[in-house]
Amino acid sequence: MDIHEHQAKALLAGMGLPVQKGGLITHTSEVVDLCANLRAPFVVKAQIHAGGRGKGGGIRFAKTVQEAETITSELLGMHLVTPQTGPEGKKVHDVYIVEAADFEQEYYLSFFLNRDHGCVSLMTSSAGGSDIEEIAATAPHKILTLDIDPYYGLKPFHVVRVADFLAWPADLRAPLRQLLTTLYQGFVDKDMSLLEINPLVLTPEGRMVLVDAKITFDDNALYRHPDIAALKDPRESAPQEVEADQAGFSYVQLDGHIGCMVNGAGLAMATMDTLSLMGGAPANFLDVGGSASLKQIKTALRIILSDANVKTVLVNIFGGIMHCDLMAQGLTEAIQTLHIEKPIVVRLAGTHVREAEALLATSGLTIESAPSLEEAARRAVALAKEAA
Repeated sequence: MDIHEHQAKALLAGMGLPVQKGGLITHTSEVVDLCANLRAPFVVKAQIHAGGRGKGGGIRFAKTVQEAETITSELLGMHLVTPQTGPEGKKVHDVYIVEAADFEQEYYLSFFLNRDHGCVSLMTSSAGGSDIEEIAATAPHKILTLDIDPYYGLKPFHVVRVADFLAWPADLRAPLRQLLTTLYQGFVDKDMSLLEINPLVLTPEGRMVLVDAKITFDDNALYRHPDIAALKDPRESAPQEVEADQAGFSYVQLDGHIGCMVNGAGLAMATMDTLSLMGGAPANFLDVGGSASLKQIKTALRIILSDANVKTVLVNIFGGIMHCDLMAQGLTEAIQTLHIEKPIVVRLAGTHVREAEALLATSGLTIESAPSLEEAARRAVALAKEAA
């Protein structure tokens, strides 16, 4: 789960870390009162769940309150396009105005869950304020990555390695150690998967300031953090994702044209991989789980087809706890109730598969059955291309 920058800054401030003074704006009329308590110049920041806001014109400087008002008016309600949003962009509902930071040097700093190494890793660079992916591609020698053993945690030698790599001022190494320790502990305690500070700056007075922050939390651990779960902004998710979450299954919207309904995350990943191998592209990841009800099956199919990009649907079910005939019944009822006309390809295996196949065969509906995942994917790709 992602949160907005202003929420991330509030969490970091609650840890005792230095962030700029600022506030959230939802209407232009609030700018004057907020800026009355801030020191000019200001930075006006569009709040969306996407990086690259500066490149898209979503982060701007204002020398006066009047400029801040004008910029806020321009940003609120616009669809901000960044390298991470796609061409459709994301609507700006809120703007975050902060005091501009005076600094001499910018740094990049992050902790992230390194799935390849099975640990939390620390990444840092002296090229702060830039896109870290660009730095990795063009100047990898400017990046230091350190793995942190989960048993021992962050140790003094990590801090020494970071300080030496960044040529950190000797008289400011104690504050750096405190910063890294606090960030790492917060990362672990709050079950984060990404904590990125970009940039971390040093002011002429030798103060550190966390100018921008991005935090992502592990969805599977949110039950332990109701205060964090409450920060979720449903406006940042596709309507289908919000409804699927309420219905109790996992859904992620993608860019393809083949809707996928699968039970089990592993089978869903295999289904999407097979579609790609066959030259297609999935429109979503949707895992109905191992014990979906008739109502959930109907809801899942409706959510998939509410995406205008979907040209055909591939249903891939391995019947275990959820019997195949229940899935077949749910599909036929959903097609009849929702008056679905788009082609549906079904591959079923497992418990009560013969009963399910008989039900589909006698339904009188245009549902195509396939004996294997490969054949189902091949047919779904062909149908999607025909409908394009």
